[in-house]
Amino acid sequence: MLTTHYMDEAEQLCDRLVVMDKGKIVAMGSPRQLIEQYSTREVLELRFAAGSNEASAPGLDGVGDRLEVLPDRVLVYADDGEAALKEVHNRGAVPESALVRRSSLEDVFLRLTGRTLID
Repeated sequence: MLTTHYMDEAEQLCDRLVVMDKGKIVAMGSPRQLIEQYSTREVLELRFAAGSNEASAPGLDGVGDRLEVLPDRVLVYADDGEAALKEVHNRGAVPESALVRRSSLEDVFLRLTGRTLID
């Protein structure tokens, strides 16, 4: 048994895990099962000029399956991150940086609890 707040560690070391929020089990399964059930295949991370993430977010509605606006970046959950990025540019949005990555357990945690690990 392993207890951790490091989702990358849990994803690598665990065959099966339980996600808890405020003392209650909110999901359980293998890391892959949880990612497939609660997230998309890829995540597009966008960083806009300082303080403009929230201002840019309304123009991104519908780009992916789900949108999360965080203080330092906007996360677009999509099965095809490159296609989502193309749509962002088609809508005239100009992020300072963009990164397409595979979905992780941290994305699952954010979706299930509505907060980051540092909250």
